[in-house]
Amino acid sequence: MITFVSRCNNGICLLALALALVGPGWAQTPQAAEPDANLYTRAVALLDQAQQQLTAENLAAALALVKQSNALFTLLQKKSAAALAERQLSRKDEQQLAINQKLAADAQAQADRLLEAAAAKKKQALETQGQTEAAETAWRESREGYLQSQALSIKAAIYALRNQQIIFRFLAP
Repeated sequence: MITFVSRCNNGICLLALALALVGPGWAQTPQAAEPDANLYTRAVALLDQAQQQLTAENLAAALALVKQSNALFTLLQKKSAAALAERQLSRKDEQQLAINQKLAADAQAQADRLLEAAAAKKKQALETQGQTEAAETAWRESREGYLQSQALSIKAAIYALRNQQIIFRFLAP
């Protein structure tokens, strides 16, 4: 037991000596916060890429990019709350915000309707499993409805994030 304590003490001494020799260079310096302008630029670039992926019908990539852009805009909202409270939008910006809001609401409403229709087709496909041709048609229509619904939901999110782009435009480099 004495040798264990002795080894342990030696280990602690060696660790303390190593830390003393290395000095403050080992301590990680905290990363500087990313400037708001860079966050804005990245968020807009991700949003543009999401729009391109949606146009190319790559829904998974578009959704991932929308989520990343949304996270950056959310961070900007938290960091720039005071600046936003003081900032006035131009009449043109306010009009564009209203247009985007309407487009987003319309796209989401259409997505919700398609989602309900797709669920009904799925139910129909389950009920007609014995009739292979009818079941396959219902499954295909259900799948197409779900995909269209997802695309419209992503489109609605992009419209909403375009509003964030307008609101934070003052951060543009």
